[in-house]
Amino acid sequence: MTRTKKKILILCTGNSCRSQIAEGFLRYFAGDKAEIYSAGLETHGVNPYAIETMKEEGIDISTHTSNHVDDYRNIDFNFVITVCDRAREHCPFFPSKAKKIHYNFPDPAKATGSDKEIKEQFRQVRLLIKNYCKQFTTDNL
Repeated sequence: MTRTKKKILILCTGNSCRSQIAEGFLRYFAGDKAEIYSAGLETHGVNPYAIETMKEEGIDISTHTSNHVDDYRNIDFNFVITVCDRAREHCPFFPSKAKKIHYNFPDPAKATGSDKEIKEQFRQVRLLIKNYCKQFTTDNL
């Protein structure tokens, strides 16, 4: 019996950091059990610090694209995960039975300080997202 892959959308404001990191980790942890998508209410491009911090984990997100949520209107998602409060508050209606899950991660794109300090803030958020994604796949896939 072939099991249908779950379809998961990670939604954020700009689809540049948190949702991109979550997409990378969910792809890694879910393997072939799910199709993972990420999108934003806007598109800001993939943040270079997000790419660099994921590379430290051995996960390459350099080919990811920043997508608008409207690009995925016709996909029947099983889960829609919002990773920031603004995305949850402005999350568009999806004509599906998707289970909506929310977790507000700090925005590393707002990190300030030296290059070293910014990288450290990205690493802290990456760890939060990694742990969340690992638990999500255990609980839902």
